Amino acid sequence: MPSNSTKILLLTTLVSGVLVSVSSNSWLGAWMGLEINLMSFIPLMSNVKNMYNTEASLKYFIVQVLASATLLFMVVMKTLTEDLFALDENAYTPMIICTPLLLKSGAAPLHWWFPGVMEGLSWENCALLMTVQKAAPLMLMSYLIKINTFTLSIILASTIVGAIGGLNQTSMRKILTYSSINHTGWMLTALTMGENLWMIYFTVYSILTLTVVSAIKLSGVSFINQTMMTNKEIALMKFMMFTSLLSLGGLPPFLGFLPKWIIIQAMIMNSMAPMATLMVMTSLITLYYYLKISYSSFMILNTEPKWNLSSYKTSSMQSTSAMLLSSISLTGMMVCTTISNIL
Repeated sequence: MPSNSTKILLLTTLVSGVLVSVSSNSWLGAWMGLEINLMSFIPLMSNVKNMYNTEASLKYFIVQVLASATLLFMVVMKTLTEDLFALDENAYTPMIICTPLLLKSGAAPLHWWFPGVMEGLSWENCALLMTVQKAAPLMLMSYLIKINTFTLSIILASTIVGAIGGLNQTSMRKILTYSSINHTGWMLTALTMGENLWMIYFTVYSILTLTVVSAIKLSGVSFINQTMMTNKEIALMKFMMFTSLLSLGGLPPFLGFLPKWIIIQAMIMNSMAPMATLMVMTSLITLYYYLKISYSSFMILNTEPKWNLSSYKTSSMQSTSAMLLSSISLTGMMVCTTISNIL
């Protein structure tokens, strides 16, 4: 793991890579931005002392290089055969260029690398991979994406795989991974409706993901059965973690329901009610496996071991930030509804 000064430098270049990619006016510039982003994230992931981190960083590197090489090849071929900026001449060109970007963002059916990579990462890197690393590919896809059979099939595959894949998991990292795949399907739908919807969804999703990851990291939980083993001293942390999980799943009246509500409304207005129904059904499945984790702890007569002592002390700064994020997650929806009613 790099030192703090190196981390700051790498995080700066990571974000600058995303900004270069998003603000570029050519596909070659966008590709360069994606490469800067990748080369900044690999050192952040790798850790000499941890074999799993090294394995995850190697898997991620191979997959991302494959996607980048494919994207560059497609863009060069497009330039040689047609015009670099005219992407509407051929109906298949947007689909071909979107495919490596879908692989980069971990959308189904190109999600096969995502759970394996997430399982070997630290919680900070998991949060980065689920939020920041999705921003550039999704923004680039917004230039090309249209409502057609290809896009709808990718959206359906992402929402269904994200829902079904998380049902049988015991690892918290894998549950969050499949939830992220499900959310990617919703974000792709938001992109077809407009960039403003995508910005709202992505912002809320990022806040909730950071909330869940910070709460899980503080409670030191990696698997479902460990949630029952946490003692009463961190009952508040437990409450924060479970309410944040339910918010991420999209349960009303939490903040996580707000962007889904907006997208469902936009889909119905665009005569996509059957698709919206399917997506809501898959969201209910994701909510089921979140409830499965939190149900036993929310019960009044739940069991907690008296012998399990806190193995480490958490810093007050970490606890404060987690509580702040959790309060946003809890009250955000109610505040937004109140403001909209006043206006």
